[in-house]
Amino acid sequence: MTVAAFVVLVVFLLIIPLPTAILDFMFIMQLGLSLVILLMTMYVKEVLEFSVFPTLLLVTTMLRLGLNISSTRSILTNNGYAGEVVKVFGQFVIRGDVVVGLVIFLIIVLVQFLVITKGAERVAEVSARFTLDAMPGKQMAIDADLSSGLIDEQTARLRRSNIQREASFYGAMDGASKFVKGDAIMSIVVTFINLIGGIVIGLINGGSFGDVISTYSVATVGDGLMS
Repeated sequence: MTVAAFVVLVVFLLIIPLPTAILDFMFIMQLGLSLVILLMTMYVKEVLEFSVFPTLLLVTTMLRLGLNISSTRSILTNNGYAGEVVKVFGQFVIRGDVVVGLVIFLIIVLVQFLVITKGAERVAEVSARFTLDAMPGKQMAIDADLSSGLIDEQTARLRRSNIQREASFYGAMDGASKFVKGDAIMSIVVTFINLIGGIVIGLINGGSFGDVISTYSVATVGDGLMS
């Protein structure tokens, strides 16, 4: 039911323009939720303790994508303004120097895509492969322990269930990593749309080149960081 509610919310974000106050609230909520998930993954000892993580990753990624599209609509239709949260993050990186700010932002984007996203995808793929390859050996070990009387039937059934759940978890993580990679690529595309499209719209509306560059650079960087 919760997943369905999130999907409906994402559809609304894709279709309905949101006021900047609601965008600010949802960006803060997204940031807080991301920090909570990060802390939970750091303190989990066994993967099955947080087996819902792949689904949660997909849902939060969809939410982030919907917010990204909604903020892009606001940037392009509201003279580069998508709320105070985006503005503050953009100004924090730009710090009055558009060129330096854009270079730093580009470095952050490249690190996030080439190092973090690519690395996470590879780790998920290898983990899923090795987990599936190890399943027959684990099943045989359980059968051997059961035959020798070291464990009873209920314990053997529980261990088999855990093995299946673990394999499903790593398989789901492999699929989720592909989804996250596509989302990262889409974020880069949206960033260029924000900057180039915003500059074109600003110049068409009669703004000076310097003011347009400054305004839409701050909005683009802020939106990219929140994405």
